Amino acid sequence: MTKTIGYRDWRWQALWWHHFFILWSTIDGQTRYSIPEELKRGSVVGNLAKDLGLGLSEIFDRKLRVASEAGEQYFSVDAGKGELVVNDRIDREALCGQSASCVLHLQVVIEDPLQLFRVEVEIQDINDNAPRFPSNVIALEIAESTIVGVRFPLESAIDPDVGSNSLRSYALSKDECFSIRVKEIAGGRKVPELILAKLLDREKKAVHTLLLTAVDGGNPVRSGTSQISIKVLDINDNVPAFEKTLYKVSINENAAEGAVIVQTKAVDMDDGQNGEIEYSFGAHTSDSVLSVFSIDNISGTMFIKGKLDFESTANYEIDISAKDKGSPRMEGHCTVHVEVTDVNDNAPEIILTSHPKPVREDSPNGTVVALLSARDLDSGDNGKVTLQLPKKSHFALKPSFSQNYALVISGILDRENVSEYNIEITATDSGSPPLSSKKTINVTITDVNDNPPIFTQPSYNVYLKENGVPGSILFSVSASDLDFGENAKISYSILDSKVQDVSVSSYVYINSDNGSIYSMHSFDYEKLKVFQIQVQAKDQGSPSLSSNATVHVFILDQNDNAPAVIYPSSAALGSLSHQRMPRSAKAGHLVTKVTAVDADSGHNAWISYKLAEATDASLFTVNLYTGEVRTKRAVSEQDDSSQRLLIEVKDDGEPVQSATVTVSILLEDGLHEPILDLRQKAAEPSKKNDRITLYLILSLASVSVLSLVTFLILAVKCIRNSRSSGSCCMRRADCDDYKNPNRNLQIQLNTDGPIKYVEVLGGDMLSQSQSFRSCMSPMSEYSDFTLIKPSSTTDFKEVISVLDASLPDSTWTFESQQVSRETNIYPNNGEINIMLFFI
Repeated sequence: MTKTIGYRDWRWQALWWHHFFILWSTIDGQTRYSIPEELKRGSVVGNLAKDLGLGLSEIFDRKLRVASEAGEQYFSVDAGKGELVVNDRIDREALCGQSASCVLHLQVVIEDPLQLFRVEVEIQDINDNAPRFPSNVIALEIAESTIVGVRFPLESAIDPDVGSNSLRSYALSKDECFSIRVKEIAGGRKVPELILAKLLDREKKAVHTLLLTAVDGGNPVRSGTSQISIKVLDINDNVPAFEKTLYKVSINENAAEGAVIVQTKAVDMDDGQNGEIEYSFGAHTSDSVLSVFSIDNISGTMFIKGKLDFESTANYEIDISAKDKGSPRMEGHCTVHVEVTDVNDNAPEIILTSHPKPVREDSPNGTVVALLSARDLDSGDNGKVTLQLPKKSHFALKPSFSQNYALVISGILDRENVSEYNIEITATDSGSPPLSSKKTINVTITDVNDNPPIFTQPSYNVYLKENGVPGSILFSVSASDLDFGENAKISYSILDSKVQDVSVSSYVYINSDNGSIYSMHSFDYEKLKVFQIQVQAKDQGSPSLSSNATVHVFILDQNDNAPAVIYPSSAALGSLSHQRMPRSAKAGHLVTKVTAVDADSGHNAWISYKLAEATDASLFTVNLYTGEVRTKRAVSEQDDSSQRLLIEVKDDGEPVQSATVTVSILLEDGLHEPILDLRQKAAEPSKKNDRITLYLILSLASVSVLSLVTFLILAVKCIRNSRSSGSCCMRRADCDDYKNPNRNLQIQLNTDGPIKYVEVLGGDMLSQSQSFRSCMSPMSEYSDFTLIKPSSTTDFKEVISVLDASLPDSTWTFESQQVSRETNIYPNNGEINIMLFFI
């Protein structure tokens, strides 16, 4: 064993120096190397990067990799040097058998852009196998009567090496009766034949022992031996002889089991049992032949008993033996050459050289997605393969060389419509009938930011109660993006705008992740009724895309303001109101009138009056709606001259807000009534009133009458134009008297009962709205017309004037108010709204 190892080391060194300079050449885009087998792992095959014209940095950057068509990875690339090195033990005999040429085909794939190089590595044989006989002892029986020159085929030695390293010759130990002759048969195989050189004499020597040596042509020479034991037999002196020494036959590889291949025939000139022949395969027939063929031992007919495969074995050389039944038995031999004909029994195969990478949806036509090749194990037309894609495919096959193809983009991709393609490729051969196979390649489309976020609505309406808790959520907006990943992640923000000359960010803020809008402080309906928020949804793509939506925030009124007494003015300023009344006053005498306003709107601003406390509750009464203080009975002498009234003023909100006013009344003798009935004044003018007071009363009465007529005309027009509804609207553009386009006028009517409430609304969209309210009672005999100057600060203390008007059964009071939620009327396009409520 030690001697054998030393011998191999010496041989390795010789071969290494012999192949020190490895040949390579590049022809038509292919690089070829030549190396000996059995190189150590890590041995350099060649500088692949240099031969392919690549820099060392490109090995990493372009992800160079090597794939072997043989399946095993015998080679790898040293990324640091760009050298192709041996990765595993290479045994030429295991790879290529007895083939004269042994070439490993490699495919070198680099990316960005995707390229394929074909590299061939020729594996050269070294003399690493000694000839070996199938058995160490060969036993022969030869009759002594055998004539000189008869040949006895011996089993051949096997040497896996090829070329000059293969089996070269045989040598036989010295024996005067025998010699050796080497016969070369089809395929270049050398078969030794033992030749009888001299007649045998069993009586002199019954057994001959010879040593057969097989020698190869390697350097140094290797050899193997087998011992031949020859037993000399007597009698049967005729050998069966075949009609032909060689039978040639061809058969299709798809031939059925039991099909007849050929019938061999041998003749023995002997008689009796010495002339009876039995046929069989030669003693050294391989198992691969025995598994496929059988022979009838009586007729010599060969049959198929297994499956033929042209792609595995294209031809067979079979040794047929014919033995007689003599003693000793004589045998003759012939050779049957079976050639297997190819049929189209192998479907083509599609091989992915490079697996597809994800493709951007904006990739241009011609972008390489994957590299693939096609092969068919059949030969001729049966092995010609064509590839085909489905019709209307977004991809195409671009042929390269030697059944290699590139799968490229040939249409417009849209990930939002199709995010993944399963491309079915059909491979069809040219056989008859043709065979085909299919392979599905999965191609993933990566997203490009080509879709902006879309809100669920272009605008939103939010109704928010005033006096809310700061930091509470107002509303949540939502947007969606058809893109994927980062391109679909949405962040929300509020665009800067002004609300009453203040940035909207001072009022609200938004959660950038979920679109929830929060208040930064409490809202006051009396100061701010409506405002807008511009919300932007922006994705995180590059470049980012965005869209906007408008959120309209409407503030709803709450009953957060108590009624404010504006008349008597002294009581409104916090002091006690003193009123005088003659003792001669009759029942129903108007003592005074309490007037109050409420900064709230709608029902929250409806005011009622109630006498809470009185010195003499039987003497005075307060009108629930108008606040008029009148006598319930005539004043008597027994009544105290000083009367004190506590009047409670309440609104109609929830919870109820209230205020009180204290009125002190002095009963005096001989005092005339300060407020006169207009009809009595027309008949009996007071001599004590001076002219200035009379003129003032007349002028204010005239204004009141004109105002009433104007309102009645408007009401009649609205009722005629819209009888089916309880409201009417007249724009100032319809009236020549109103030219300001920044106001509108709307009157709300309810005809279910006597008039109790009139509300006039007006104002710009973004300014404080103004309203005027009138409370009327059918019990009023004298009506006061109170006009409050409209003010955005809602200052209800400034009283411009008070006048009497002869308005039958009603009293009108105009008070500054703000837009009520219950009216469902909001200023639009700078118009004024007038609403009249009837109870």
